[in-house]
Amino acid sequence: MAGTATKSEATVAEKLDALFELQKIDSEIDRIRTIRGELPLEVQDLEDEISGLETRITKIEDEIKELDIEITDRKNATKDAETAIAKYKEQQNNVRNNREFESLAKEIEFQELEIKLHDKKSKEAKLKIESKKEILDEAKERYEFRAGDLKTKKSELDEIVAETQKDEDKLVKQSDDAKKKIDARLLQAYIRLRSNAKNGLAVVSIERDSCGGCFNKIPPQRQLDIQSKKKVLVCEHCGRVLVPSIATEE
Repeated sequence: MAGTATKSEATVAEKLDALFELQKIDSEIDRIRTIRGELPLEVQDLEDEISGLETRITKIEDEIKELDIEITDRKNATKDAETAIAKYKEQQNNVRNNREFESLAKEIEFQELEIKLHDKKSKEAKLKIESKKEILDEAKERYEFRAGDLKTKKSELDEIVAETQKDEDKLVKQSDDAKKKIDARLLQAYIRLRSNAKNGLAVVSIERDSCGGCFNKIPPQRQLDIQSKKKVLVCEHCGRVLVPSIATEE
């Protein structure tokens, strides 16, 4: 019976050791990623903003093209109206009665109104173009400014990644290997605890008679139970898995 108990104790102790080792590896990965700070998010935000500006610039340029086409079409329509007026005036010279003359006069009046309308709409379109060109210039200026920011931020990020990526890749592999040594149920609890903790700590040691995660005091008897490693024990306040203090272990 005694032999069985020893084996059981060793198994729990091994689980706790493996879990704490995984936590140390994952904490180092967290530290490396913290070094990069907010740069990845800043780069993503800048890329999103630049993409939005590109879309906006393209849209404004298309709108200006449409207005230019409208102005050209109205210019051509004005020419057609002027040609029609000249034709109607020539026909007035050959009318047989006042009724035909008046009819042609109405046609001439209509074409003159069309010319005025085209002229008015063309002027409005030109004003719209001027306004849109101002907006376009502002958008292009902001695009150039943000593109410069993006280049700088990407350069900073690439430099930091180059310095830390090798270490991170090595640690990620160690983390994957360490996870294989932990049973699925315990690993799932560890992952859940890590995701809920702001500092990513799921397994903590006792520090100054307190939980290394939430710093609440741990009763002496519970500390002895934790040091014995006979059971997987968690903090009554924060739910983190507790292991003996590093000093005690040494």
